[in-house]
Amino acid sequence: MSNPPTTTTTPPPQLPMQPSPSLPSLHYHHHHHHHPQLLPSTTTPTRDYHKGNWTIQETLTLITAKKLNEDYRTTRPTTPISAGKLRWNWIEDYCWSQGCYRSQNQCNDKWDNLLRDYKKVHRYQQSRSSSSSSSNGRGSYWKMERHDRKLNNLPSNMSREVYEALNEVVQRRYNNNNNNNNNNPYSQHLQQQQLLADQSPTPVTIQQASPVAVAEPTTEVSEGVDLGETEAASDKRESNLKKRRGGKISSSIKRSASKLAQTLKSCDEMKEKRHQQVMELEQRRLQIEDTSNEVNRQGIAHFLKAVTDLSDAIHSIFSNYNNQT
Repeated sequence: MSNPPTTTTTPPPQLPMQPSPSLPSLHYHHHHHHHPQLLPSTTTPTRDYHKGNWTIQETLTLITAKKLNEDYRTTRPTTPISAGKLRWNWIEDYCWSQGCYRSQNQCNDKWDNLLRDYKKVHRYQQSRSSSSSSSNGRGSYWKMERHDRKLNNLPSNMSREVYEALNEVVQRRYNNNNNNNNNNPYSQHLQQQQLLADQSPTPVTIQQASPVAVAEPTTEVSEGVDLGETEAASDKRESNLKKRRGGKISSSIKRSASKLAQTLKSCDEMKEKRHQQVMELEQRRLQIEDTSNEVNRQGIAHFLKAVTDLSDAIHSIFSNYNNQT
């Protein structure tokens, strides 16, 4: 779902327009059938990506990047292994060069949301324009209030400009796929079998001989939506594979961190226990010292008392002796 513009983030300084090692080179030719040459970047400098809601200009830049990339892929397809990675790397570089400072993961997620929102709006507009729905008196999506869109399970703020740009991308993709099918001899053979099956009195037998069905050419944009879903699902699978790999690493790190935390906790508990034991031993030692000092004090007091008593006794004896003499 496209988000409302935000002005809370301050964009980083503009990049120079001349080609740099971090951006793919775009070589335009005068012939209108040629597409820009897309070269993946060899080095990626540290980038400060924007966060938060996408502005309409950023969204249109992403759609333009996706359109240019798909035009290039129709003429020079890449290998399935590197297609997704190179595609979104290039889209990030293009968006960055146009002042849209978003990462390839942000672009991928935003594109999936745009296709989902486009599908909802397109289906609503198609059902509204059909004869069965015209009697309901439903207005255009862009004339609806925000709460009415929410009640109809529609995006709350998709602009017409974004919708038309997405519609152009989906329609071009559908037309390109139709052209590829028409240029494929095997596809033409399947179309001929389909036509024969439509004219034959026993269509079931002929259709069983050709299990691969070919869709009839049409300008209905809803077919393009399915193609958009297929491409989005392919990108989603690649993203899910990365997430699963990252999930395994993350779970391993979590297990190691949990074991480390348990070990540290056990060490802390043992240290605390040893500290308590040392404190108890120290307390007992102090008690023993106090007891020993008390015993010594009492012994000295008794000794002094005995000496005093002895002195008094001797003094008394001498006194009695002197009195007798």
